[in-house]
Amino acid sequence: MSPRAVIGRAFGPPESYVLEAFDPGAPGEGQVRVAIKAAGVSYVDVLTAMGHYQFKPPLPFIPGSEAAGVVEAVGPGVTHLAPGDRVFCGGLGGLFAEANLFKAANMVKVPEAMSFEQAAVFAVNYQTAYYALADRGRAKPGETLLVLGAAGGTGYAAIQVGRHLGLHVIASASSPEKQAAALAGGAHAVVTTGAEDWREQVIAANDGKPVDIVFDPVGGEASEPAFRNLGYDGRHLVIGFTAGIAALRTNLPLLKSASLIGVQMRDHALRRPAEAEAMRRKVMELAGEGAFSPAIAERYPLKDYAAAMNAAFSGKAAGRVVLVME
Repeated sequence: MSPRAVIGRAFGPPESYVLEAFDPGAPGEGQVRVAIKAAGVSYVDVLTAMGHYQFKPPLPFIPGSEAAGVVEAVGPGVTHLAPGDRVFCGGLGGLFAEANLFKAANMVKVPEAMSFEQAAVFAVNYQTAYYALADRGRAKPGETLLVLGAAGGTGYAAIQVGRHLGLHVIASASSPEKQAAALAGGAHAVVTTGAEDWREQVIAANDGKPVDIVFDPVGGEASEPAFRNLGYDGRHLVIGFTAGIAALRTNLPLLKSASLIGVQMRDHALRRPAEAEAMRRKVMELAGEGAFSPAIAERYPLKDYAAAMNAAFSGKAAGRVVLVME
C-alpha cells in the first residue's frame, strides 16, 4: 500500500485539505527516506496551511514542520545514518505524511529514551526556547522569567529551559488545568492570564520585584502589561502573536532601558547554520540526559488531521497536539 499524505492544492482551512496516496520515491544524493511515526501539529502549521503565515510555501502543499520516524533508505553519499535509525525530521512542510524524503545533513537521531510522539513535538519548541533565552535573552542564573502562554508548546518548553538555565520561572496561564500543567512542567509560580490584578499577581510571585525576562509567544493585549512588569535592562522576547500583533509605546523601553527582542529561529538557522546546528545538537543532548520532557495533550490518527489542526489552532489544549501514523 502506498504511503499517504495530507495535501492542499490551495491554501485554506484544515477541511480543505485531503488525505491521499503519496509516494515520495527513492532518496537521491544526500537524502534519506523516512517512515514517519508521529508529527507535531502547531498553531503555525495551521496558519501556514491557511496561507496566513509570513512564509508562503509553493503548492501543492503538505503541512507540518516537525515529526519523528525511522529511516527506511539512504541515498548516495549518506554515511552517518542507516536504515532503522530513529530520527527527528523538520522542515517548512511535508511532515503530515506517512513517508517523505529529507536532507540527511538536517537529520538528528532521537534519543532512545524519547518516544516518537515526544520527539515529534520536541525540537522546534525547545530549540526556539533555548535560542530565545540563552542567546537572544542573555539569561543569567538567578534572574526571573515570566512566560506567557505557558501551557502552549513553546511556552511549556520555555518553562523547562528556564529552569535548566537557573531562572525563577513565573508561568501565566488562563485556566486551572493549564496552570497545573505549567507547574508540572517546572514553573515556580503561576498567575492567571486575563485577571484584573494580573500585574499585581506577577509582582507578588517575584517577591515584590519586577521581572528580568518576558517570553511572549502570545502578543495581543498581553504584551504591554507584560512589558510594564520588566525591570531595568529587562528583555521582552517576541516569539509569536497567537492573540494578534501587539502595539507597544516606544517610551516604555526608554524609561527602563529595556529591550524588545525578536526571536526568529528559522531565519537564524538560514543565516547562521553552524550556530543553529550546534545549538540543535546541544538541545538534543540535554533531552537525552532527561533535562526536558514535552507535554502531549491530545493524540489523533492521521485520518483525523482536520480535527488535530483545529485543536492546535484553538489554543485550548494544555500541551501539544500530535498526529500518530496508523
